[in-house]
Amino acid sequence: MPLARTADLLAAAVTERRGLPAFNVITLEHAEAIATGAERAGTAAILQISQNAVAFHGGRLLPLARACAEVAAAARVPLSLHLDHVEDEDLLRAAPSAGFSSAMFDASALPHAENVKATAEATAWAHRHGLHLEAELGRVGGKDGEPPLSPHAPGARTDPDEAARYVAETGVDALAVAVGSSHAMTTRSAALDHGLIRRLAAAVTVPLVLHGSSGVPDEELTAGLAAGLVKVNVGTALNTAFTPAVRRHLAGDDRVSDPRTYLAPARAAMAEVVAHLAGVVSASGSR
Repeated sequence: MPLARTADLLAAAVTERRGLPAFNVITLEHAEAIATGAERAGTAAILQISQNAVAFHGGRLLPLARACAEVAAAARVPLSLHLDHVEDEDLLRAAPSAGFSSAMFDASALPHAENVKATAEATAWAHRHGLHLEAELGRVGGKDGEPPLSPHAPGARTDPDEAARYVAETGVDALAVAVGSSHAMTTRSAALDHGLIRRLAAAVTVPLVLHGSSGVPDEELTAGLAAGLVKVNVGTALNTAFTPAVRRHLAGDDRVSDPRTYLAPARAAMAEVVAHLAGVVSASGSR
């Protein structure tokens, strides 16, 4: 079906009081696995390409973006294309013509006043070009190899009053919040602050986004969605399925040279993870 728009998928999720899963793409196999898993779960999903993934592909956005768009067009469920954790303004400006309907502009590492200014300018530009813009307030640790934040570290939780002001001052369409998860977790042991999620949902008028969801157990995701989360980002969980599947195949035959023989089970392993998590996140009545 045609490439969906993230704003439409989010609006439907809010109306239907369920979550919307978003999965990070690094290779074509990731995109294919996401489409297959979302079809099995019978739910819409978002294909996300991060600035880091673009860098991995030599700084070229279009090859992977075009591949994702083709995968989405062939899928039996609605899929949209989202550019994630963008710090480079030139990359943000390339998003609309590359088929993206949404982006996450990440100025969270800047001092607060500079974050507000940069994000407001990015939002104004995005809206002029038909782009739905997400931003982050608070610090979701574990990005780019940094260690996870302590729950008591400064900025490790998003303040509801500050979030309300931030949304009003920047005009963003969705807000990623720090509520207990962390990027790049390989164990599902994170505990979300459900009371804080409820206060944030009451304080802001835009959908809340959870980054670092791979480390969050199913029951915590369900409770977080019931408390007010809407968009749930997943990346590392796909890779922790992909890489062991490759290792197992190669360990069984040291004469293997055709990458298709190990990429196929790796893709299948990712699709299984996507189907499970997409089902958890999109369960009707989870909010």
